Order: sequence, then structure tokens, then C-alpha cells
Amino acid sequence: MPFFSPQMLALASEVVKAATAKKIQIATAESCTGGLISACLTEVSGASAVFDRGYVSYSYDSKTAYLDVPQDIVVACGAVSAEVAQGMAEGALKHSVSGIAISATGIAGPGGGTPDKPVGLVYLGVALKGKSYAFKNQFSGDRGEVRLQTVETALKTLLKEIAEA
Repeated sequence: MPFFSPQMLALASEVVKAATAKKIQIATAESCTGGLISACLTEVSGASAVFDRGYVSYSYDSKTAYLDVPQDIVVACGAVSAEVAQGMAEGALKHSVSGIAISATGIAGPGGGTPDKPVGLVYLGVALKGKSYAFKNQFSGDRGEVRLQTVETALKTLLKEIAEA
């Protein structure tokens, strides 16, 4: 039985179709999702035509070592921040042949939250040639629900950006 719902797989299929039509390769850089965005995309037949690579950069060191997120930014802003999410996406784009990269960093819970950074806080980053940004999300539910809401939002963001490319 697949981990992802039929609706989530349909969304991933739309992303793969759109990227295939525009000949755009995709890279991911994931922290709190632990590779679920990549897993959902690669659950789709034909994903090999557009999915280039995925990084799971859970630790501070991996964000710096593999994605070139400056250590001073990780320390100053925290791993769960717009700055780090944007840096992760930019690093994934830089270290791939992709035309678009998406990243996720957040606090899935149940522990780890603070008043300033509560459980469910997730930043998604996007990088394309000449453009990068990050945005804040506040998801609810248990650890699994937060992670799946992150995947869904990431896929919707990919679909939107690919459509506009």
C-alpha cells in the first residue's frame, strides 16, 4: 500500500507531466521531510525524465557542506528560517543540472518547538535561474501530517513555478 494518498500522487503526476512538457529538471533539498518530496515525485512513472537529484540535509553541517548554505546564516538565523530554506534551494540548484529546486526546513514535532518557532513551522525555498525565494507555512497536526502538508505545498509550488517558466 503506497504511503501517499491518490490525491497526492495525482498532484505529483501533474508536476512530472508539466516538467516533462517544459523539459525542466527538478532537484530537492529536504530537512524536515527527510526525502518525502523526492519519494512522492519518484513514485510517478516517468519521473526519471525530470527528477535530477534530491538532498536530505537534516543536520546543520550537511546544509553547509553539501548545499553551500553559509554556516554563519545557519547559526544566526537557525536551521528553520527563510534564509536557510532559500540557501538550501539555491545550493541544490547550483549542484545539479536542474532548472528548478525546492527545499523544505521546519519543525515537524512533536518536540523541538519554541514560542518563536512552534511545531508545524516550515519554510519552503524555491530556486530557478535568476530567481529564488522562501516562504513561511504554519501547518498543524502530528509529525506525519505536518510532513505530508509540506510535501503537498511543495508540489503545488513546483507546479505553479513550472507552469510560469
